[in-house]
Amino acid sequence: MSVPMDIARRVADAVLYEGYLLYPYRASAAKNKVRWQFGVLVPPGFTATAEHPASVTECLLEGAVYAVAHLNLRFLHVRTRGVERAEDDGYWPVQQLRNGHRTYLAFDEATEREAEVTLPIAGLLDAPERVIEVRIPGDRVVEPIVAPSGEVIGRLVSEHLPLHAALRVSAERVPGPYELVKLRARVENTDRWKPLGAPREQALRHSLVSAHLLIAVNAGAFVSLLDPPEWARPAVETCRNEHTWPVLVGEPGHRDVVLSSPIILYDHPDIAPESPGALFDSTEIDEMLHLRTLTLTDEETREARETDPRVAELIDMVGSMPPELLERLHGAIRSVEAATDRTDRTDRTDRQPPASSKTGDPPSREETPTPWWDPAGDAALSPETDSVTISGVAVSRGSRVRLVPGRRRADAHDMFLAGRTAHVEAVLLDLDGAHHLAVTLDEDPGADLHRSHGRFLYFAPDEVEPLTDGSPAGGPAADGEVGA
Repeated sequence: MSVPMDIARRVADAVLYEGYLLYPYRASAAKNKVRWQFGVLVPPGFTATAEHPASVTECLLEGAVYAVAHLNLRFLHVRTRGVERAEDDGYWPVQQLRNGHRTYLAFDEATEREAEVTLPIAGLLDAPERVIEVRIPGDRVVEPIVAPSGEVIGRLVSEHLPLHAALRVSAERVPGPYELVKLRARVENTDRWKPLGAPREQALRHSLVSAHLLIAVNAGAFVSLLDPPEWARPAVETCRNEHTWPVLVGEPGHRDVVLSSPIILYDHPDIAPESPGALFDSTEIDEMLHLRTLTLTDEETREARETDPRVAELIDMVGSMPPELLERLHGAIRSVEAATDRTDRTDRTDRQPPASSKTGDPPSREETPTPWWDPAGDAALSPETDSVTISGVAVSRGSRVRLVPGRRRADAHDMFLAGRTAHVEAVLLDLDGAHHLAVTLDEDPGADLHRSHGRFLYFAPDEVEPLTDGSPAGGPAADGEVGA
């Protein structure tokens, strides 16, 4: 397996099990009553929720007319696990059953599924859409539950229902001088199940859960949809992605693999090397989940183990982690950036708390200095009057800017503000010498309240564009379209 694909698989596995089970990992926990939140493709006939039967991925390739694309559709297949107690007249479903040393719980699990196809790009151009049928057969497994006396007191019934889906792939040349190809992949649930008022739990048994695509090419390169070169931006704006988020994966600089994910990611995501294993919530902090899991009582831990075999593995991992690995979870520095804009500022060496006027004496109560981390402690800093130059324009308090957070690793909350205009309330400098802009949105009816309480939104200088006084206020420039 190539390095980019190896990284892609690690990230895809995290996506596959995102939210599989949440802390405290017990079947009885309220947050585990409603499961499978991401990438759920329901049968077309099920309309009781806002979930969709299909997703569409469109991405751009350059120099890849003669490339071969490898598409890997991955998802979870829900498996029901029922518990039945033996009675004189047969077996009857129960929520749990104990055989003396173990408790069996009725709870759904999931099985990983994959469907792969390799297609030459040249064979897709000027050709009908290729349709790859995905058929997953059902199965049913019955295991007896035996008491210490040898008596069969019940049984465990696990069942997959058949799944029917389709992967539709096509490609077209993008007009222009750059020899771009737009690759389109539609994943759809084609199950003909008739819900007839059935609840979501039943629909999930016929659904693709955490569905995502890995797409790799052996020649040419994908174009980033999040941060495309200027020459490719018009073509990127024509890409339509529905219920999925395609990003480049692999080592930075590599552009031969794309992960089309049901959750928002940035280009070249990777699993933190400090992470000891799957905790089923990759947006959480490993250290926090590890410590919380250790606080579970013996009874809670026993229920968590009985909830799902993967949780039992998780608990074993957490309980056996040596101190040196736990220490690594406490924090890491990924990179150190030079302070390029502090040549006219005071040096960090003056940040030590000053002593009293008498050398060596601690400061008296009357002489207590301003804390070293407070901007007021540095006469060279003035957030209300300082400015920073952006695209040749001096931006300071009162300036108007347009927010463009997609140029860096922005989270979802920032991305929703892309294209909106804002007023700069202050220009701040952090301890590493980096500038930050405190802003309020132009169209926010609560802006005055936020301003009075000092509650602002914060963006880096490369996440905004200076505006002239005549620029209109408003929302995103492209009617709310963000990213790809």
